[in-house]
Amino acid sequence: MILEAHDVAVTIDHRTILHGESVRCRHGEMTALVGPSDCGKTTLLYTLGLLLTPTGGQITADGAVVSATGHRARRKFWRDHAAVVLQEYGIVEDESVAFNALMRRGARRADPRLTAVLDKVGLAGREKEPASHLSGGEKQRLALARALYRDAHVLLVDEPTASLDAANRDLVIDLLAAIAQRGATVVVATHDDDLIATCDHRHHLNASNATAAPEGRP
Repeated sequence: MILEAHDVAVTIDHRTILHGESVRCRHGEMTALVGPSDCGKTTLLYTLGLLLTPTGGQITADGAVVSATGHRARRKFWRDHAAVVLQEYGIVEDESVAFNALMRRGARRADPRLTAVLDKVGLAGREKEPASHLSGGEKQRLALARALYRDAHVLLVDEPTASLDAANRDLVIDLLAAIAQRGATVVVATHDDDLIATCDHRHHLNASNATAAPEGRP
């Protein structure tokens, strides 16, 4: 899927957070959203993922405008195409690893696909373990396992390597690259130079967006 922002602007509480941002994110590639702190990387990521509605411009998916759609169409976009991994990982702490990967109660039979996905992210054999037992790096990998299991066409990730140790950081970068190589459109908001170097494209946000809003928040 080709996901594009066309001259996108976002204004919240009378503050202009994004102005005139355009980026093209292609399938089978990783695109990094880069720039100084507070330039709006997270806001652009949320807007591409339809978590925020632009106040100017539009978002298209394979040429079709998706930013002006209603809530039902957005839910269909998330269900059928996109996965978003936020800095907080979106993990349900008191549920199992398997539940968090599937986002539903697992069937009684073993799920070979789930087994394979957890093996890829280094969580093999931990299906029944409570997610609260996982480290921060393991929770990040579990969030990526959810996207792998869904085989999402679009993966949007906010600061995926922040606060990770070197081993987890390298593993997450490799996982994101592998997801793109499988044909997904991967978009990351990041400060990580090694992750940026791994990406196929880098989109530098307009310098005029700086100081608009704290990173990690729209």
